[in-house]
Amino acid sequence: MKILLPIESKEFKDTINDSLARAPYFVIYNTEDNSSYYISNYEAANSQGGAGIKAGQLILDSKVDALITPSCGQNAADLIKAGNVKIYQTRGKSVKVNVELLIDNNLSLLEEIHEGLHNHGGK
Repeated sequence: MKILLPIESKEFKDTINDSLARAPYFVIYNTEDNSSYYISNYEAANSQGGAGIKAGQLILDSKVDALITPSCGQNAADLIKAGNVKIYQTRGKSVKVNVELLIDNNLSLLEEIHEGLHNHGGK
């Protein structure tokens, strides 16, 4: 299983970022060989609008099975779920602990999806 988490820097010991779409990086952990690698979320994190869609597409393009995040906007969630990726709610901020919890089937699906932080041009 490939698991994706939003993080601040390219370190597995790093903490989970509070924002999925605006996280600078994602870490992808592969449970089959215990490997991990990092991808930049630069385009979404620095976009003026549509960050959720851009991050969601990057997640789908990464061919992961699961996403662990503290929160997720509606646009990103709709896209990610349509790609059959399960979205799990974090417990705490540790990447390592959350990966272990998911492997042990001790994480819940993310139930509360927020509207997203839409830029309405000041209207």
